Amino acid sequence: MWMTIARRSGVWLCSLAVFAAANAQDAQMGTGLPELTLNDALARTVARNPELVVLGYQRAGLEGALTQARLPPNPELDIQLQDAFGTNSFNALDQSELTISLAWLLERGVRERRIDAAEAGVSMVDAGADVLRLDIAAETARRYIQCLAFQARLAWSIEAVALARETIDAVAVRVNAGRAPSAELARAEAELARTELIEEDYEHELLSARYLLSAQWGETEPDFGLIAGDVSSLPVLEPFETITARMQQNPDLERFASQERLYQSQLSLAEAQARPPWRLSGGVRRIEATDDFALVGAISIPLAVRNRNEGQIATAQANLARTAAERTAAEVRIETTLFALHQELNHFLQTARRLREDIVPRLEQALVDTRRAFELGRYSYLEWQAVQSELLQANASLLENSVSAHSIAIEIERLSGVAIAPAITAQ
Repeated sequence: MWMTIARRSGVWLCSLAVFAAANAQDAQMGTGLPELTLNDALARTVARNPELVVLGYQRAGLEGALTQARLPPNPELDIQLQDAFGTNSFNALDQSELTISLAWLLERGVRERRIDAAEAGVSMVDAGADVLRLDIAAETARRYIQCLAFQARLAWSIEAVALARETIDAVAVRVNAGRAPSAELARAEAELARTELIEEDYEHELLSARYLLSAQWGETEPDFGLIAGDVSSLPVLEPFETITARMQQNPDLERFASQERLYQSQLSLAEAQARPPWRLSGGVRRIEATDDFALVGAISIPLAVRNRNEGQIATAQANLARTAAERTAAEVRIETTLFALHQELNHFLQTARRLREDIVPRLEQALVDTRRAFELGRYSYLEWQAVQSELLQANASLLENSVSAHSIAIEIERLSGVAIAPAITAQ
């Protein structure tokens, strides 16, 4: 079961390699606990999520109702004593008549319709369970992505701290040689303190994200360390037509089909109940006066002068019509949302690729050139620090665009069931 959920709500992440700077981050977290993969997280979620456990009990209750609906009515034993313990010749049992009979209720198709309605109710809960499982699995994937994102941000902040310390060393050389004012060293040290605060903040954010992830399977404290994967590995965008062609796999739309079956069953049951049941009985009569036995039989047919189920029939018909209208509205809403998400994902992917291929490499080269010029005394610390900030900001933007792309990919999968495969670019 959980493998199906993995394919529908997170296959785009399953094949990612272990993320960069793992050893450094593990040292920062200090857990020493085993690594967690997305498949592991989804398996734990489906098996132990508290909401799904509650849903299991709800389904068991409906199974009991289905069992009850299948039970036929029991026969009735009817014993009648007549013409006994009266006056004169009827003062004893000499003139009495004793009748023993069995009666059966002829439901005239009501039980079959009741079974259909109960089975449709179970199917409705199963459809709702599919929706809930996918919602919960998608939420697990989102929290998994957040953990990956904070791991990457922590790695980025560690690099920023290392760069700030390296900058202090380079600035100190110039200040000690009298080639730069001491204010430049003070500014470099302030920059180091600022980046260390950012690193500490990401450590706390990562810890909270790990706790939120473990809560998906009912744990109050995580029993895992690093999260496997590389959030910088971008998902692949499929054509919008391909996504919408598979939109009917959305469990929300499948639930409408189950709801239609339920209301149709309720309509059939209401129509069947409009025909009142017959009562058939048969037995043996003992006539004491003549010492004879005779068979007796009877049938009771209620007169259907009025249809006492007109209201229930009208309600079931209205529910059927409403469900069809709701399904149409849901299809329009889902397709429109998919289009907006598709456009958004395309934007984030293009932005991330431009940052990765055009902007970051040029800023890296600019940083090398600026540092060389700084060491030669051609540039000041401010010019060097400006290029550093631009590079760090570009890398941060690349990371955030990658995180946003994966988050939108989850939403597209949730709405369409399309598995967006990852680009295998992790080291």
